[in-house]
Amino acid sequence: MHRTLLFLVAVISFTAVCAQSFEYEKIAPHPRLLWPAGEEEAVRKAMADYPPLAKVHERILAESAGMLAQKPAGRVLVGRRLLGVSRLALNRIFYLSYAYRMTGEKKYAARAEEEMLAASRFTDWNPSHFLDVAEMTMALAIGYDWLHDYLKPETLRVVREAILEKGLQAATPNAWFYQTDSNWNSVCNAGLLYGALALFEEIPAKAREVIEKCMVSNPRALTAYAPDGGYPEGFHYWGYGTGFQVMLVAALESALGTDNGLSAAPGFLESARFIEYMTAPGGEYFNFSDAVNGVKCNLIMFWFARKQQDPSLLWLENQYLKDVSVQFAEERLLPCLMVFSTHQDLKGICPPSRRSWCNRGKTPVFIYRSGWNSKENSYLALKGGSPRTSHAHMDAGSFVYENGGVRWAMDLGMQNYHSLERRGIDLWNMSQDSQRWDVFRLSNQAHSTLTVNGQRHRVESRATIGRTFETKNKKGAEVDLTSLFTGNLEKAIRTVCLDKEDGLRVEDELTTGTAPAVVTWTMITPADARITGKNRMELTKDGRRMLLTVTAPTEVQMKISSNDSPHDYDEPNPGTLRVGFETQLPTRRKVLLKVTLAPVDY
Repeated sequence: MHRTLLFLVAVISFTAVCAQSFEYEKIAPHPRLLWPAGEEEAVRKAMADYPPLAKVHERILAESAGMLAQKPAGRVLVGRRLLGVSRLALNRIFYLSYAYRMTGEKKYAARAEEEMLAASRFTDWNPSHFLDVAEMTMALAIGYDWLHDYLKPETLRVVREAILEKGLQAATPNAWFYQTDSNWNSVCNAGLLYGALALFEEIPAKAREVIEKCMVSNPRALTAYAPDGGYPEGFHYWGYGTGFQVMLVAALESALGTDNGLSAAPGFLESARFIEYMTAPGGEYFNFSDAVNGVKCNLIMFWFARKQQDPSLLWLENQYLKDVSVQFAEERLLPCLMVFSTHQDLKGICPPSRRSWCNRGKTPVFIYRSGWNSKENSYLALKGGSPRTSHAHMDAGSFVYENGGVRWAMDLGMQNYHSLERRGIDLWNMSQDSQRWDVFRLSNQAHSTLTVNGQRHRVESRATIGRTFETKNKKGAEVDLTSLFTGNLEKAIRTVCLDKEDGLRVEDELTTGTAPAVVTWTMITPADARITGKNRMELTKDGRRMLLTVTAPTEVQMKISSNDSPHDYDEPNPGTLRVGFETQLPTRRKVLLKVTLAPVDY
């Protein structure tokens, strides 16, 4: 109770500080967004000191050169979204403007001007899905600011009117994104802020209104990181929401000299460490909720490293940049990597000093990795949380496990939204009986967790992480799943740990009520599997073998099931299986179900 009170006092104090006004008369001259005039030399120095940056620079120039012959994007919606077009415009204008500032070659500025004029003449930027407006506003604002001395007066007028009418004025005073703590708040506020800062001299009253509105509403987005840096929407949306939050903060600092304390929000800076631990030794992520998988460099980490003067935050990014074909999260923002790399020492990047991470907050997560230098390091990640969280699945209690360079327990990840929306799926209804939970990848049946009596997890539930274990013989955490099974179980406590040899141990302490309960224990795996005994099965992948063993006081039925899609709208899940068991528990009984997964020669 005392800790909660202190947290609330901190949030209130933080919000009050952010609401303070700026010294607008001291606004920087153009270019003022992210990268002031003269800072091109700092980028050149950073490239000389840290050679991987030179490869990124050449990549931006090469892609910019390829854009010269391309036609400007047209206003083409995919489903209900113009977002792909807005992102394409942001990608092109950002890259081309960077190329012009670094080389002085007018062909890049001219091509960016074409893109800006084309977007300015769209009938609108699709305000019904405001992310589309936000990214387009940011795109034109960056071009307007960075190319200000190059653009013709008529171009400046056309772009200025478009930013005002199709961007700033398109945001209704009570738009829902002002009230949310999801990525929408960060992205939409960032786009509008860029428009306001870019046009400040021409529309000072409107610009101040937008900026002040941002400073009142944006702290709500930052509460999502509290109290200790976890991000409820997971890895994928951390890159999106936090990427634009950093863009917002950095623009305030460069244009007005301060962010009025936004970056000091509880947990915000710590979230960089959270995202670092979300990447497993094999290179894939703990991809809970709506997240895709794959190896990508988080370019925004360079801002966090500079802000905290902590180069260990770049340990993974430093490795990724050695690959010339590396992919980047939110790649349309790639010029930021060059800008944020300045004024910090990138020569002595070292690994993090700790091997475990635990955040509590809205979506609690525990992560352990046995080291930072080998793809064969062991990795365990466990989550709690609630299906009601933005972009969440029914996945509380699920885990990811790597051993010997193999991911044995996995998450299937997200399904493309448009593939479901075009089939009429009620995807964004989060109620208990919503069609959303019929989507296979979103259901509890498709995650490494428990299902009781074949029913869905309770939408109003919230699983919390209790004790954590970080000794040589036991590394893991305990998660309370009781609220997931209201009406089916009286109590459900799951403990997921690695033992002294980094073998997996999952223990479920379950208490039944007045009715028996059929419990299904599931683990999603990319391995092949075969049942080898009454309570055993063998998993094989990449020449390695693991033995899964069940210990229970009741009879169990071992199960291996495909992840074939039950509906025609579900995406296929080739190369994956559901393994585990089913057992019936009697009434009024407290039982302990134990599962171990260890190398066969263990």
